[in-house]
Parts: sequence; C-alpha cells; structure tokens
Amino acid sequence: MDSDSKTEAIKRAKVLMVGAGGIGCELLKTLALSGFQDIHIIDMDTIEVSNLNRQFLFRQSHVGQSKAKVARDAVLRFMPQICITPYHANVKDPEFNVDFFKKFNVILNGLDNLDARRHVNRLCLAAEVPLVESGTTGFLGQQVTVHIKGRTECYECQPKPTPKTYPVCTITSTPLKFVHCIVWAKDLLFAKLFGDRNQENDLFVHTGDGSDSGKPTDDIFERGLDEVPVQYGRKIYDHVFGYNIEVALANEETWKNRRRPRPIFLGDVLPEKLILQNGNLEKNCLTEDLSLSAMSSLGLNNPQEIWSLAENSRLFLEALRLFIERRGKDIGSLTFDKDDQLAVEFVTAAANIRASSFGIPLHSLFDAKGIAGNIVHAVATTNAIIAGLIVIEAIKVLEADFQNCRMTYCLEHPCQKMLLMPIEPFEANKSCYVCSETPLLLEVNTQTSTLRDFVDKIVKNKLGMSFPLIMQGATLIFEGGDDLEEDVAANYALNLDKVLTALPAPVTSGSMLTVEDLQQELSCHINIKHREEFDEEKEPDRMVLLGWTTRGKESQGVSNGDNTTAAIPAAPEAINKSEEVEVAAEISRTKRKLSEMSETTEDQETFQILPDTDANNSMGPQEVEDNDYDDDLMVLDGNPEASKKRRLQ
Repeated sequence: MDSDSKTEAIKRAKVLMVGAGGIGCELLKTLALSGFQDIHIIDMDTIEVSNLNRQFLFRQSHVGQSKAKVARDAVLRFMPQICITPYHANVKDPEFNVDFFKKFNVILNGLDNLDARRHVNRLCLAAEVPLVESGTTGFLGQQVTVHIKGRTECYECQPKPTPKTYPVCTITSTPLKFVHCIVWAKDLLFAKLFGDRNQENDLFVHTGDGSDSGKPTDDIFERGLDEVPVQYGRKIYDHVFGYNIEVALANEETWKNRRRPRPIFLGDVLPEKLILQNGNLEKNCLTEDLSLSAMSSLGLNNPQEIWSLAENSRLFLEALRLFIERRGKDIGSLTFDKDDQLAVEFVTAAANIRASSFGIPLHSLFDAKGIAGNIVHAVATTNAIIAGLIVIEAIKVLEADFQNCRMTYCLEHPCQKMLLMPIEPFEANKSCYVCSETPLLLEVNTQTSTLRDFVDKIVKNKLGMSFPLIMQGATLIFEGGDDLEEDVAANYALNLDKVLTALPAPVTSGSMLTVEDLQQELSCHINIKHREEFDEEKEPDRMVLLGWTTRGKESQGVSNGDNTTAAIPAAPEAINKSEEVEVAAEISRTKRKLSEMSETTEDQETFQILPDTDANNSMGPQEVEDNDYDDDLMVLDGNPEASKKRRLQ
C-alpha cells in the first residue's frame, strides 16, 4: 500500500482504545499525531495524584476527574480537528456489547488486569475485530501482541497459571516474611472488620490439636452499641496481636524449631493518654486529593519512612476510627482496594504490628502498598515505546498487511545493541476453549461440592464469565444476570447451595455441562470427572480444571489456589539478572534466525515463547502476593526471557 492509501486508511479508521492510564495517555497522543481522526476511549478510573508522574495528559487540577474525559480534552487542545469520544465506564458494562465492538476497525488494549483483558478478547473474537494487546512491567518484559481471529492465537490461547499459594496455617499462625503479614492484614483482618462478616474466615489461632481455643464464645469482632471507636479498636488490637499470639504460644510443638512470637497488647505500646487522644484528634484527616487519611490526622507525612511500633499502633487505631465514624455505611461491604488510601494505611499498620510480634522487619507504607497491591511502578519511557509499537501494528492491521504483523518484546537489558525483539504471531492453540471450543475436564467431588463452588471458583474465577448460563443436557440449572425476574433469580439461587449430585439434573461423573456467557457470546463444554481426594495445600479449591494445554505440553490444571481462606496467592521468584542477560542473548540470536526461516509451523514453534506469568502475577523488585493491580502496572501475559530460556533447554 502506498503512502497515500496508508494515510487514507488511517483517516477512515474507527479505533477503540480500552484504558487511558500509563500506556493509554501515550497511545492517545501517538494516535492523534499519526493522523487518526475517530478515536473512542473507555476507562472507568479517575485521576489520582500518584498518576501524575507518568500520565502526562493529567495535571494536579484534574485529580478526581475522569481519565477518559480529561485525556480527550488534553489532546484536543493540540489536535482540535479530530474526533475523540470518551466513555467514563467499565468495558464490561452491557452497553459495550458485540454490536458496539463491530463498529470499530481495530481495538487497542491498555488494560491492567486479567479479567478485563479476557472480556475484551472474547468480544473481539465474537465481533471478528482485530485486537492489539499490550503490557509493561517497569523496564522488563514489555510486549505488543496482535490477535486476529482465524489468523493468530487469541489472548487466551495460552493458559494463565494460577498463583503459588501459602497454606492458611502459615498466614494465621507462623508467618516468616512481611508479605505473610500483609496477606493476613488484607485478606483476613480487613475482610473480617469491614467486609462480609458472615464470610468464611480464619482469624482464630488453632492449637494444633484441631480445637479452636483461640475462638471466644462471643464474636469479638462485633462492635457493641455503646462501644466507642477507641474502645472497640483496643479490643480488636489486644485480641489479634495479644490474645491470639498467647494462644499460639501454648502449642510448644509449633515453636520447637521456630522463633517464638511476642504477644503485643496496646497498653504495653502506648500510654493511656495517647490511646484516648487518638480518637479525638482535630487535625485535618484529608489528603491533597481529598482522600480520607489517618496519616494526615496523625501528622505522618512521609509514606517512605518506616514507622515505629507505637506509630503503627496509633495509625491502626486512627484508621479504624475513621472507618467507623466517616465510612460507617460502607462497613460490611468493603473489599481491599490499593487505591483506597485509608484501607492501605490500615493494612500497613496491621501488617507492621504483626511483623513486630514475629520478629519480621517493618516496612514503609510505600513498600507495603506495593506488596498489597502487586505494584511494579511504571516507567514513562517504556510506556511511550509500547504505545508507538501499538500504533505500528494497528496500521499494519488497517492495511490488511497481516503477514508482517509482529509480536514485539522489549528487553530490560539491550543485547548486541538490540532492545526490541519482534517475532511472528503464533497460530491459534487448537486446545483453547475460547477460540477453538475444545471441551475442558473438571475433576471434582460431585457429592460434596456445591453449584455455588462451581460458579464462583470455576465459571467466574477461572473462566472469567460475568453472566453465566449453565446447562446440564437440556436442563437449565443456573443463570446469572441483573435483568432476571426476581422469582426466576430466586429459583436459580435455590440451586446454588445444593451439591452437584442433588441438582434438578444431577451432575455426576461423566456428565457434560455447557457454560455460556451471552454478553461475551462465549460457550464452552466441561466434562465432569468425580474425584474423592484432593491435596489440601496444592488443591485448596478441591477442583482441578484440565484440558487447556500449552503447545507441546500435556494437559495441565488451571485451578488450584484462589480461596484465600484455604491458601494465599504468592509471588513468582524474580529472575536472576545474569539469567536475563543470558536469555536476552539467546533471544537476540533467535530474532535473526527467525528472519532467515521459512514460514512453517515447525519453525515457528521451535522458537516459540510461551507465556509464563499471569496478567496478575508480574515481576517486581519485591515479592508480590496478590491479584490486584495498580494503574502503575500494565501487565503482560508472560516473561519472554524466562520462557525462552526454558524452551531453549
């Protein structure tokens, strides 16, 4: 295609951007300067102070406003002739359905979580619209991939491995690392105090003989009607950091080869006067961006400072007070959000107090937030590089120049003067349940597992369906959605707590379930195999999903390990720097070899880089234990360097 035709194709194109954060700001700017005239942006987030160091379209005055709308206004100031349509909304909202996606020539992703990526991938497949996916993790492992139905693999052709898990006893009784304390504070204590208290949780220390001697007769977490916040805070503090530790110490066997923890009671840390004052501070408790903050009311201004046990104790009490007095209506429905300043402060304080008890070094709020939110802080120049590569691939798609489309990885350490590694896209995985409709196999105890277990752990969590419809043969046994009639929804809800064999159409070994998501226009079949025994540590869900295979490998499970009451997500180990350089060299040589090869399937697979890490399990300088991501992070599907090394071996 000549330059005039290329220019015309760009001007005629209708482009949808999903995400207006780190990559999104750079991408919108690059699209506008490249001549694109009709651009639509979807982003549900608002601007935060922490975004301003790299998301250059935003300023201090924009804090709290819609990212999509402010990004549009900023670009129109220097490119007023183009049309930019912003949507301050969630891409999973019903209005963004298959018909909506069909309006566009290409979709460009700048997302930061696996769930939304899956959703967009499925809509693009259903609408038959090309998708350009992207991701960055600091300097390392950035990528741009092109997904075209019928020509290349889809985003989900390679299974995303489940996180490594920690046994619940490590989290509740014998933490060894600060990350264990973070997970305890976030997934157990925060959830118990501010989330659904009826949800299964384990905040009581077991004695080792199976008894719950640490569990009092009355619910210690229930706040009395006449109980003021400071009294309630002291009760919680003394119970979880003092009494529970004393109970744990009663089991001598546990501590034979471990360092014994130290019970901490509030009266031993803070004088009575300071405890009472903590609940009556008159200082401003709002940050610059008007977020509620216990730090502000206590005068703790430096999030990178490591606070003492006394300061963390005051922060714990103050954060709890502010939740009760200022956000009382939200208590009972809250979940931890790394963008919630008060939640981060509470979790940091609780984790540090627990760490002090177990002789683990304390951490700053900055570091604690990075661990709790799984944050790898972004690099603006990396985002700019990736945005440029996205636009290059988008133009190839618009020109129908599919044979020259490339997946491009950006290496942290340039090798032989090469920073970027382009390789040909892979063919679709024939065992992918999303684009190839291959049946899956679920090993499950059909006599003890309920339909709710199946819906929550497999259909929603593993398969990423939002509004599932589940059929056993011709019988509809469950349907989810906001548009159901009340009596219909209530009828399906009755099935949720029934074991699989007790459903109206019993699910037994040999049954086949059909699971659909009408919004995503996705359907898959799951064969059921009854299994009696499961490894409690490796398979805490008591369900294993099989049949979703990586090229050249045997079937592998894609379940195991998301129930935080039974096991806690853990982090992949960081790649050794010397290994990165070694693999980078191999990749560089591979790049040159690829250009010399014929376009056979065998040649492509010889140098295939298999995605290795979950979009919610990126590499970082610290250990990362959770599935939630900060806007700092645009996570990729896999680490090309580590995967390449394994493949070359």
